[in-house]
Amino acid sequence: MTHKLLILLTLGVSVLARAQTPEPAPVSPLQATLDRAREAARSDNADAAVAELQNMADAGFTSVGVIIGDADLSMLAGDAGYDKLVADMSRLAYPCEYDEQFAEFDFWLGKWDVHVASGQQAGYNEITRAERGCVLLEDWSNVSGGGGGSINYVDKITGDWVQVWNDASGSQINIRGGLTDEGMLLVGTLHSVGTGVTTPFRGLWTPLPDGRVRQFFEQSNDGGETWVSWFDGYYTRQETQDQ
Repeated sequence: MTHKLLILLTLGVSVLARAQTPEPAPVSPLQATLDRAREAARSDNADAAVAELQNMADAGFTSVGVIIGDADLSMLAGDAGYDKLVADMSRLAYPCEYDEQFAEFDFWLGKWDVHVASGQQAGYNEITRAERGCVLLEDWSNVSGGGGGSINYVDKITGDWVQVWNDASGSQINIRGGLTDEGMLLVGTLHSVGTGVTTPFRGLWTPLPDGRVRQFFEQSNDGGETWVSWFDGYYTRQETQDQ
């Protein structure tokens, strides 16, 4: 084998080896900034770490859970700059939790026994907060085994509270409104899937001095000229619920 051929073979093997070795994936600017923040946190340089995290926030990064859940960065908790940064990012990441309007219906939250005005048990209802405070979910079951549910939220385009209800009997409620001196008043329609009939409908939720909540539904059979009671229920918190 000639010297020239040996050199060519050596070069070929080298090129082939490089071709078979995967190139390291490029590091994104965001990942690089995060890595620098972690390194600064591990070096007890809180100011530098917070500065890097602030750069991420300024660039539009809102996934505050990534920062809070990071083993290195979470060591910064208690540092004033870090705590403020996390609070500011949380407001952007989970705005409903920090918007007072989304708390206006909180008096309805809980597990409840529901009775009609005569005192007879009507059913059970559980109202829970979901999606970091952006919605309230209703899970209703009546004493005869039926049930239904609703989603309740603030339409920030109009400023209205909205309830959309559906149940197994085909009743569909779409109402909207807001908080009044009497309570949460929502107005709209009741539609029956079975009959195809749509009527004006309204609901009023009133917190009572004894801790109960009254839920009063009315419908109109004459286009809104007069109103008749559809459901008059009184909510009592279940004794097993944590206060």
